[in-house]
Amino acid sequence: MRIIGITGGIGTGKSTVLHLLQDRYGACIVEADRLAHELMQPETALYEQITGVFGAGIRLEDGPIDRNRLGAVVFRDAEKLATLNAIVHPAVKEYIKKDIREKEQQQVELYIIEAALLIEDGYRSICDELWYVYTEREERIRRILQSRGGTREKWEQVMDNQSSDTFYKEHCDVIIDNGKDVTETSKRINDLLFSNG
Repeated sequence: MRIIGITGGIGTGKSTVLHLLQDRYGACIVEADRLAHELMQPETALYEQITGVFGAGIRLEDGPIDRNRLGAVVFRDAEKLATLNAIVHPAVKEYIKKDIREKEQQQVELYIIEAALLIEDGYRSICDELWYVYTEREERIRRILQSRGGTREKWEQVMDNQSSDTFYKEHCDVIIDNGKDVTETSKRINDLLFSNG
């Protein structure tokens, strides 16, 4: 099994790369953020831990954690954010390790982990290689405004709070320029999978 970690900032088009890998190469895709959301559902150990630490105020009336409420609590308090990350990230990583073992038994050939904090959370130890999806800042802003709305200032602030291009480039094995035509991105992925470079 080949295990590839994919990372990059908001608006770089990681989803496009994931879709290409899944649709054309049958890759098993795990998105860490989506997985965390699933693991935080009511009656799970993670749910109990998070509501135990942050209180009933972060829950919706019917029980599930309201991610907007939780976000409002942690994103203005670095200590609380660190506490949340210390609960969620190890649980997600443990689940992924278990899933990898199961997929190996099922003879899955290509396993992809997508995570914004792939490098910071130590996925290097799990992955055979790390890919950085890169797109010029202006193009990223254009895409986000088109798909999510909001203001330029808001998204620039989000980008400024994420890791820099330099950080990603220093820690990843591969850079995928995803700022042009999807055909070029597709060709780059094909080359990486079948010509080792």
